[in-house]
Amino acid sequence: MAQTYEKPSITAELASEIIQAAAKKSTEIGVPMVIAVVDESGILKAFQRMDGAALLSVDIAQNKAYTAVSFGMSTDAWYDFIKNDPPLNTGIVHTPRLVVFGGGYPIIVDGKVIGGVGCSGGHYSQDMECAQAGLAVVAN
Repeated sequence: MAQTYEKPSITAELASEIIQAAAKKSTEIGVPMVIAVVDESGILKAFQRMDGAALLSVDIAQNKAYTAVSFGMSTDAWYDFIKNDPPLNTGIVHTPRLVVFGGGYPIIVDGKVIGGVGCSGGHYSQDMECAQAGLAVVAN
């Protein structure tokens, strides 16, 4: 029986490319963002707080990335996942770092979650747009 296993992880180079692409989209839509990329374990790998981005968005962006990588699903999917399940809806929302609105996505390569990206700074639909722009640089 094996006693260890290997987990693929995002490189610093890819994390930086995701940040740059998300920041470019943020500039295009005129909404300053905080952009966070975490590795497969939810540890911060790359980060940018654009000029003018809200202070509160610092924690939210990191928590969106953490939420996405911790369960392998986007933060906007959480709402649909819990909305019709009263015990889950009542209990899980008290979990530290869990975000249940858009802007966080797992980063998946070759079917494996290698990290997560989270954007915060605008309405969650704008956060999603910027995070998706960052994900567009990932080769699947």
